Amino acid sequence: MHKTSAWPLSVVYAGLIVYASLYPFTDWRDQGIWPWTFMTAPLPKYWTGFDVAVNVVGYVPLGFLLALTALRTGRASFAVGLATLAATVLSLGMESLQVYLPVRVPSNVDLGLNGLGASMGAVVAWSLEKLGVIDHWSRFRSRWFVVDARGALVLLALWPLALLFPAAVPFGLGQVMERLEAALVDVLADTPFLEWLPVRDIELQPLVPGMELVCVALGLLIPCLLGFFVIPSVGRRVLFALMLFAAGLGVTALSAALSFGPEHAWAWFSLPVRLGLIGAGALACAALGLSRRTVLALLLLALGIYLSLLNQSPASPYFEQTLSDWEQGRFIRFHGLAQWLGWLWPYAALVYLLIQVGEGAPKKLESSA
Repeated sequence: MHKTSAWPLSVVYAGLIVYASLYPFTDWRDQGIWPWTFMTAPLPKYWTGFDVAVNVVGYVPLGFLLALTALRTGRASFAVGLATLAATVLSLGMESLQVYLPVRVPSNVDLGLNGLGASMGAVVAWSLEKLGVIDHWSRFRSRWFVVDARGALVLLALWPLALLFPAAVPFGLGQVMERLEAALVDVLADTPFLEWLPVRDIELQPLVPGMELVCVALGLLIPCLLGFFVIPSVGRRVLFALMLFAAGLGVTALSAALSFGPEHAWAWFSLPVRLGLIGAGALACAALGLSRRTVLALLLLALGIYLSLLNQSPASPYFEQTLSDWEQGRFIRFHGLAQWLGWLWPYAALVYLLIQVGEGAPKKLESSA
């Protein structure tokens, strides 16, 4: 029996599948037919290779993660079957619910392809286990990370995906206050509760270059410190920081290229961003030798300042228009998932850190050492 990051990752991935399958969650209707009628419907006459590939590949990671969970929790004999069955049941539920959505078309072919993709991912996980690759990863993890590093590893795995969502400030995840206020106004419109919403004396002001520099620095420093929190070795912290900075720069450039065109892949790399990158590197170097308890305190402080600064500034009208076009564009299924990660990642990290404070994990580890 092992504690594995595969289970929380599989839950997150299943949530992303639900989001992609039921988007845009509007105009639900009852057609007067059973939800599973599509199971006996004739095969669709029109399909493309892209549709086939998406339906297969989209479920491969889920099958892999579910099978890996079974393998690492003592259910090796049934890993492939359990993973395939669970993923197929999820696909069946999604296809059945699509009967009630006017813009989605349930398909028995999609159901079969989803199950095939899940079984392929499960077989890959089972093969890697038999070849000893999973055990090798377990030994690597025990050398690099503290025992209970599962939550931090899940957050670090999701961070590059969150960066795919275009941000008004590079590495500025979690800027949700303006949208949240607008959503609350829409929900409470024509009700007496609308008067309960606080009214600002002055409008949100754009970030000046100095504050943008701080947000960029903290946006890179926070995941770096999160890694330091679960990596006790100073040498490994250095290597991790270098890899994280490279990943952050690369994914942000990819996001800009997908959103604005390849010629604008590095348009965001302005002077405040470059100085913020240098500042993040200097702060990371200063934190290399700190204890887990000190790193945890710095993380909470950095997150508080970071979210406060970002949410006291508006996105520019130009960026809002670009984002609106982007959300409705051809990358909607891909970007629609990334935007939720971009909004929620810092808050998920904050919840994780507060749980660590409540459990006293750093204190326990250091006192036992």
